[in-house]
Amino acid sequence: MFDYRSESMTLNDDQASRQPDHLSKDDSSSESQTPSRRVGLGTDRHRLEEGESLVLAGIRIPSPLKAVAHSDGDALLHALADAILGGCGESDIGTHFPDDDPRWKDVDSTILIEEVLLLAEKKGWVPVQIDTVVHLEKPRLKEYVPKMKMNLAQLLGISEDAIGLKAKTAEGLGPVGEGLAVDTFAIVQLERTGN
Repeated sequence: MFDYRSESMTLNDDQASRQPDHLSKDDSSSESQTPSRRVGLGTDRHRLEEGESLVLAGIRIPSPLKAVAHSDGDALLHALADAILGGCGESDIGTHFPDDDPRWKDVDSTILIEEVLLLAEKKGWVPVQIDTVVHLEKPRLKEYVPKMKMNLAQLLGISEDAIGLKAKTAEGLGPVGEGLAVDTFAIVQLERTGN
């Protein structure tokens, strides 16, 4: 059996200086060094309080709770925005749309997604696939998932079969399980547009 604590590995200068072919210093073309696809990851969490509805994926869902937020509190679109921004090498949603800026007060988060998509397009990237998770104790989202996927497809300009959307509870555990918060996660695959 190999004991990693007793072994050491030393690279000679030739080995240490080697780079994969696509990162060769002799290649002056930045185009050849830019991948054709990228992946971005985003998360978001909002506290919940008494209200009449909750907004997720741009869909207003009847609920005795609403998200506490500067905007409309759409945690799923916020996670998605962060994922797109991250895949483009940009900073997070709070940097681009600060919560102390009155322009974004109570804004519909579909507008934030449209702004992020424009930024991504300017940098030469478009989303081609997303996978998302919503952790929410109540209300149960099963009946809303088809409408949420349809709206996400329209917003992003991709087909519904390129969208994963899972709704889960926290089985009564933690802030989500106690009905105090909604947690969301999003992964996006971006493709270079050729710009």
